[in-house]
Amino acid sequence: MKYLCNMSDEELALSYMGGNNRAFDLLLSRNQSKLFSYILFVVRDRDIANDVFQETFVKVITKLQQGKYATTGKFGAWIMRIAHNVIMDAYREQKSERIIEATEDNDLSNISSTNVLDGNVENRFVNEQVLCDVKKMMDLLPAPQREVVYMRFYQELSFKEIAETTNISINTALGRMRYAILNMRRMAKNHGVTLQLD
Repeated sequence: MKYLCNMSDEELALSYMGGNNRAFDLLLSRNQSKLFSYILFVVRDRDIANDVFQETFVKVITKLQQGKYATTGKFGAWIMRIAHNVIMDAYREQKSERIIEATEDNDLSNISSTNVLDGNVENRFVNEQVLCDVKKMMDLLPAPQREVVYMRFYQELSFKEIAETTNISINTALGRMRYAILNMRRMAKNHGVTLQLD
């Protein structure tokens, strides 16, 4: 069997899909600089680039775990495509937040403030319930995973900041987040809890 350091990125991806978590650490270290440079070049903002980079690797992990990677192309190109899609989604979301759709004759009278308010109240209630369920599940996580989830989602720290704060590597912080998400998904599935914010 080949040593990890002698494997191509494509072989490492397959090894990770087969359950070798160290293969992912090596994939990340080989690709993070080039990928981050690409993202930063496109978005031109370091904070946004950090967020896009982190979301990209969460999607990469998810897709690999779901077996959605085939060695038909280069791994580097595959993750660049994922990063591109994350960037485009962020731009679309940013654009849609600033747009109010009007009718053909530009009449906005069809928007009822009561309906908008009711929808917001319902969404707020659902979101509060989801966050309550998430907090209960967080309390059941091992301390290192719980700490990373708290710092990322409640303190809104980047993985780099989490790594610096807790004196661990970025790879370790990403790994802990990955395991926390997997554990929380398992808990949610076992207890029939839907974790979807509106």
